[in-house]
Order: sequence, then C-alpha cells, then structure tokens
Amino acid sequence: MPRHLRAVDIDAVLDAYPASEWSGDGWIPGWRTAQDGRRQVLVFHDGPGEQDGLDTYRLALQGAGFHVVPDQQPGGGRRRLHITRP
Repeated sequence: MPRHLRAVDIDAVLDAYPASEWSGDGWIPGWRTAQDGRRQVLVFHDGPGEQDGLDTYRLALQGAGFHVVPDQQPGGGRRRLHITRP
C-alpha cells in the first residue's frame, strides 16, 4: 500500500534545480510542486522549456526512488508529473 508523501519530500530532490517563483510580472521559470491528497504530489514546470524541464525532473525523481507518471491536465491543459511512493 502506498505511503504518505509530502510536497517537501519532492522539493528536497528538486532543490538542485531552479524553483519557479511569482515575481509580480509573471513566473520566474522553474519547478513548482502541489500537494494532491495524502499520497501524491504534482510537479509543474513554469516558463519556457516545459517538456524538457519535466523530463529532467522525472529522471531525478525516478533516480531518488519515486514512482513518476507524466500526465496532461484535461482538455489539453498543462503538462505535469504525478509523484507517488512505489
């Protein structure tokens, strides 16, 4: 059965890469996490190079032992990664 997962656990792995940040004029490019229930975290890439960024994050998270499923929001929305524990 999957264990609990917190966004801060994912943040620690992705800390080697620039995180996105709201600057008032828009998003500074980088990663951003969002808690999605008790057992899943979503990872987004803000800014240009969305697919390349997500591929980089996927490899880093898989290397750290997490289960990663690439996805896209319904209706052709944003790409994202669903992260769980194996």
